[in-house]
Amino acid sequence: MPRTALVYSSRFEQFSYGSHHPFQLHRYGLALELLESYGLLELPTMERRDCSPVSDQQILSFHTPAYLQRLKEFSTSDEPRADFLFGLGDVDCPVFKGLYDYAALGAGASLEACRLVAEEGFGAVLSLAGGWHHGHRARASGFCYLNDAVIAINWLLERGRRVAYLDLDAHHGDGVQEGFYDDDRVLTISLHESGISFFPGTGFEDETGSGKGTGYTVNLPLLAHTDDPLYMRAFDEVVYPLLAAFDPDIIVAQIGADTFRTDPLTRLEITTHSYAYIMRKLQALKIPWVALGGGRLRPDEHGPGLDHCLGNDEQRGAFAPAAGSLCQEDPPAGLSPHHAAGCPALGRRA
Repeated sequence: MPRTALVYSSRFEQFSYGSHHPFQLHRYGLALELLESYGLLELPTMERRDCSPVSDQQILSFHTPAYLQRLKEFSTSDEPRADFLFGLGDVDCPVFKGLYDYAALGAGASLEACRLVAEEGFGAVLSLAGGWHHGHRARASGFCYLNDAVIAINWLLERGRRVAYLDLDAHHGDGVQEGFYDDDRVLTISLHESGISFFPGTGFEDETGSGKGTGYTVNLPLLAHTDDPLYMRAFDEVVYPLLAAFDPDIIVAQIGADTFRTDPLTRLEITTHSYAYIMRKLQALKIPWVALGGGRLRPDEHGPGLDHCLGNDEQRGAFAPAAGSLCQEDPPAGLSPHHAAGCPALGRRA
């Protein structure tokens, strides 16, 4: 059995976006308690690892020096601050004490997850507090300050790894797309609710990359009320063949659960059935992977929480990939020729 790990620090719960903000950090503690109650952290191949904040140098692999400086400045202030040029201080991205420390710790957790896979041979690792895919090079957005996925993937690229990034959050992974739009070393795929009238207003099918990265950005914008059959078909006919043919060294997957039909801010109608199905398909590729937590609002105020989502064996598989609860399947023997037409990302390595 492959070694698996959960990366998390109790220090996350020391910070707060504010009592009235929809993103409540105590959800991490609740999720951790639930994983413990199911015994998922006691499995023979399972380990729990702590994490450290990323360094300034690692942050600057994506973010600009000016943005980093302002983030640090605001983080130490005892007074309310705002700089809308950098997306700081609005309703989505409030400024609070220790903001930089919190964001750097979140990025550090995801980088540690990638390190465990790349250097210690783990098969699957979950960064529970990761998935900040709206963080832009010089702007906070959508609750996100530092883009942990881009920072961690850049670390992998520096070590010669080939990476596929899969985003299952209901919102387009616009920050990650920005980070690798002209890079052919990273295949980015995002399934999300269409941005026609939905945040962040990007992620359309004609956004396919630029320069040498042309064809390595794939977006599947889904209409409101898309349900499990359509979602799984999109994965089977587009995502899975691309991942298999790109043949990355590591898959980084953002598994935000705000696609669920009970989420108050989205209009997709996905259930845990789709998530369990996709997790099994990813496992069947037999490629080491890192799972990043993502969107899902207050479980105590906005419909069923993680306890509902982990109600049975299939559902536990959807939310505990790093706990080794997924079944093993054999990948398909071949791919249909039409999947490769016109897409350089499908060029399998020699």
